[in-house]
Amino acid sequence: MAAKNKSGCGFQPQDHRLEAGATRNSTMPRRDFIATSAAAAVTGALLSPPAAAAQPAMIASPAAATTGAGSGGPRQNLVIFFPDQLRAENLGCYGHPTIKTPNIDRFAAEATRFRHCVCHPLCAVSRTSMFTGWPAHVRGHRSFQHLLAPDEPNLFRYLKESGYDVFWFGKNDVLSFERFGESVTEWAFFAPGAEWDAKDNPWKFGDPLYYSFLFQPGKGDRRSFPDYTRVQAGIRVLQRQSDRPFCLFLPLWYPHPPFTGPADFFNLYGPDDVPPLRPPTAGKPPFYEAIRRSRGLERLNDRDFRRINAAYLGLTSYTDWLFGEFLAALDASGRANDTTVIFSSDHGDWAGDYGLVEKWSSAMDDCLTSVPLIIRTPGGAKGHVVDGVTQLYDVMATCLELAGVKAQHTHFARSLVPQLRGAAGDPRRAGFVEGGYNPYEPECFENLPLKPEHIYYPKIRLQNDQPETITRTTMMRTTDFKLVLRPDGVSEFYDLKKDPRELQNVYGQQTYAAQQARMERAMLDWYVRTSDVTPRGLKDDRDLPKDNLRTIRI
Repeated sequence: MAAKNKSGCGFQPQDHRLEAGATRNSTMPRRDFIATSAAAAVTGALLSPPAAAAQPAMIASPAAATTGAGSGGPRQNLVIFFPDQLRAENLGCYGHPTIKTPNIDRFAAEATRFRHCVCHPLCAVSRTSMFTGWPAHVRGHRSFQHLLAPDEPNLFRYLKESGYDVFWFGKNDVLSFERFGESVTEWAFFAPGAEWDAKDNPWKFGDPLYYSFLFQPGKGDRRSFPDYTRVQAGIRVLQRQSDRPFCLFLPLWYPHPPFTGPADFFNLYGPDDVPPLRPPTAGKPPFYEAIRRSRGLERLNDRDFRRINAAYLGLTSYTDWLFGEFLAALDASGRANDTTVIFSSDHGDWAGDYGLVEKWSSAMDDCLTSVPLIIRTPGGAKGHVVDGVTQLYDVMATCLELAGVKAQHTHFARSLVPQLRGAAGDPRRAGFVEGGYNPYEPECFENLPLKPEHIYYPKIRLQNDQPETITRTTMMRTTDFKLVLRPDGVSEFYDLKKDPRELQNVYGQQTYAAQQARMERAMLDWYVRTSDVTPRGLKDDRDLPKDNLRTIRI
């Protein structure tokens, strides 16, 4: 029987452990060529008024087929190293001034780094999107409760059906229980719920820090924690004797809160090591203050928030050490020359910025929606930085092309293989992110039977008692501007060149009226083009079945 994750962040399937036993074709069918060409125009950026006027924005076109067949040679092994809740700006290679992430930074120097990878601010929403190449609205994957169902495609099912062994060691938040057997070869959570066991909140109930997620160092050394076990399981995959290609997915726990972990990393940084945090600002929507008050965070001072951020940095450095252990094992195994490694995450964390902690489904700050995306592939570019916007769900199309597998469903992801070979990004591309719930969708709201002592109690209580704090939200981000549209709440607009920390909400200001209007129109176009997908292989079934008259006589 599967165990429910005590965090409320998804479900973990029971362990399933078995005995461990490309290049594009030069010719391509017309349908594949058209679809691939459409994928190359998935989102335009509207960088400036002159550029926008000169060329229409290509907002989103379906990428029904992102790959041709493989070259016929050995296929790439794929590794997706996927820490939870890791924002891009907290890595040295993304510009953090004090953090120690030597292994990730060294990896980036050997790989392609995508400067602006955007994603959804919620675990399950982000991951289901990454596995399908779909924006959240295409099939309504906007909540923790709506994971991928049997009738929906996913990256790992494609790989397994094409001959890959797929290994999954870590948390879920993607597939419904019945999907694992058809999509994954071997899986294990390793220590179900252990991240929460024996880590009682160190603060007394009612203390200002009680709901801050700032816990204390855990017991044991760095090799005693479940993430280490998961990485070691991944290393065993590298060491197995098999000619079959593999895909290894390591969805780790850290640096997800509550903030606790190995003492040597938990205490690695102090408040004085933390750069200035984003302060609470009047331009943000009212729900920022509602979250702050629901957790009692208004009683904390700047140093308290720096302590929280310092613990987050420490767990990020722990993740870096784990990644270094894995890379060393990959080199020792001799598989580095036929294995593509992807380092990324599902979303970020406020970690003290804006006087807040954790995340929120309808919040669209870069510290929540911008994640690292670094990919190293054999023969690929080294130290290459892609400045344009990418979507996390591009990982799906990229993996399929590297594996020589053609998607059998319509999706909106774009393969990043050209960038892995040194190509520039698309300066006109925009990224789109969705979040929040409608008040008439009780099935979307988190509704776990928690007691007030539970660390997530304020979050779940607030969204259920005040649904206006988590209304439907859509964000459009280019390299220069960000639009956050909330039909039932406060919208936002930021000039990211002048205000990269998103402190001055200029939505509705005359200075930006033309740019805002262009982006609002572009967002509408995006929704029209991506509003749904139709299944493949449809036939005309409008005729009635054979007559079935039993009581009526003519």
